[in-house]
Amino acid sequence: MEATTPGEAARVARQRIALPSGWWGVVLLVATEAALFGTLLASYFYLRFKVVHWPPGGIPPPKVLLPLVLTGVLLATAIPTFLAVRAAESGSVRRTWALIALALIVQTAYLVAQIQLLTDDMHKFTPQDNAYGSIYFTLLGAHHAHVLVGILLNLWLAARLLTGLTNYRVIGVRVIAVYWYFVDVLAVLVTATVLSPSL
Repeated sequence: MEATTPGEAARVARQRIALPSGWWGVVLLVATEAALFGTLLASYFYLRFKVVHWPPGGIPPPKVLLPLVLTGVLLATAIPTFLAVRAAESGSVRRTWALIALALIVQTAYLVAQIQLLTDDMHKFTPQDNAYGSIYFTLLGAHHAHVLVGILLNLWLAARLLTGLTNYRVIGVRVIAVYWYFVDVLAVLVTATVLSPSL
């Protein structure tokens, strides 16, 4: 059944018995991306335990405070994301849009700050210098790329919600929320990994 008004969309979302195909699609995407990041994290620790000094001489240990604060900020966006799902399921277009916009602003600020930190690190060492630089920038770059994809998904969703809430868009809100929860978990794992020499 296809719902085209907010009330109908909310009713269809409540009556749905099976999970939609989009939800299963994002779960499969998350599973493949989890395998990618599992490999990257394993590579980081494999390289770390193969050398005596990590990071190698001349590279300062990573600073802890700002990356932890930024990770906390990104994790906090799970709250408006969760509330946006609830608002969409109840048929509230304006509330859904406002919550997605709030999350989007914070997520974008996070990415801008992280790119600035990454650029600053590139002035100290590069991926070509050694194995540490290579895995450090690969791990952070892959995570930042996933944050960018999530931001683009939220932008697309916010634009679509300007013309109303449909059953398809309610599913979109739920699916993108699952993706963001995964990105938040990745943020914790990646941050803990790259900060591990300083902890």
